[in-house]
Amino acid sequence: MTTSIAIGCLVQWYEIEILSEYIDTLLDAVNEYDKDSITIDIKFSINQDLEKIDKEDRLIYILSRFDDQVNRLENFKTNLIIENDLVTIADYRREFNNYYCDKVDILVWGETDMLVPKQMFNIIHGIHSQVSSSTPKYLLTFGINKMWDSSWKVIEHPSFTCKEHSDNPNDWWGVRYVTSQQEMNRINESVTDLDIVNISPFKFNGCGLVIASEVVKAGANIPKSAFFVHEDTAFLLMLQKLFGNIPQYHAKNIYLPHNRKHLDKRAFIKGETDMDKSNIGLLRKSHHWYVKGNQFSEENCYNLFNPTYKAKTWKDVFNEDSQ
Repeated sequence: MTTSIAIGCLVQWYEIEILSEYIDTLLDAVNEYDKDSITIDIKFSINQDLEKIDKEDRLIYILSRFDDQVNRLENFKTNLIIENDLVTIADYRREFNNYYCDKVDILVWGETDMLVPKQMFNIIHGIHSQVSSSTPKYLLTFGINKMWDSSWKVIEHPSFTCKEHSDNPNDWWGVRYVTSQQEMNRINESVTDLDIVNISPFKFNGCGLVIASEVVKAGANIPKSAFFVHEDTAFLLMLQKLFGNIPQYHAKNIYLPHNRKHLDKRAFIKGETDMDKSNIGLLRKSHHWYVKGNQFSEENCYNLFNPTYKAKTWKDVFNEDSQ
C-alpha cells in the first residue's frame, strides 16, 4: 500500500520565472513514485498589496507563463488556485496543513526556489512504512545547502559540512550559489546506501520539510501570529511546546537544494527592475514594509509563549509604513 502525500507550494507572481525549475524536478520525483498517491497543491498569488507589478500589461504575460507551467500537470492529481487576496508563506502553509492533514498521510512544504530530489517520495514511503505504526508523529528532512553558521551543520548535506561559509555566487557550496537539476541529480545518484539519522533537538527550515499528518491532527501548526515570515521557526517552537521531542528523521546524504538567492526570484517588481540583482537578498530589504514585517514577525515568533506580549499584525506594519 502506497503512502498518500500532498506537496504544497505558494507561488508569488514575481516568482514566475523560477517556477519551471520547481515543476521540472517535482514531475521527475512524482514519476519515480505512484502519481495517483500524490496531490500537487499550488496557490498562485497575483495580489499587489506589497510588491507592485512594473507595467500595466505585465500581468497578462505572468498569467500566461503560469498557464504554460501548470498545463504540464494536467495528468496528475492537482489543486491549483489563483489567489487575489494577500497571502504569505505563513498563511499558505497553515491552511495547507489544516486542509490536507485529514486527506493524506504526509505533508510536504514545497517552495518555488526548491529542487525536489528524484528519490524524495520513495524515501518518504519507505520511512513511513517502517515507523508509522510505532511513531505516527514524526518529521523528515533532507540534506541541505551550506547555511550561515555551525548550528546548521547537523542537517547540511555531507558535501557541504566541511566547507566554510561563502557569499561568493561562484562557490558551489556558498549561500548565493544556484544549483541546477543536473548537479542535484549527480550528487543524489551517487548514493548507494541511504544514511538516515535522528536529529534531536529539532533543526529545520521550511524548504522541503516533511510532516506526518498526525502531527497536525494533534494540534501542531503555524500560529496565526506568524503572519509573514519565520513561520518555520514558529512551527518548530510549537512542536517543542506540544510534543517535546518527536522523531526528526534525516536523510543525510540526499541533497535537497534551496536556491534562495536565485537571480530570477524577484522579477517584474516596480522599483526593482533597474536595481542590481547580483544580491537578490537585498532587494526586498529595500522596502520599508518588508523590514517592519520581518521585524514584527520575528518578535511575534519569539514571544509566542510570553503572556504579556500582544502580537503585531499587518495593520501595525502598514501603520508604521505610513509614518
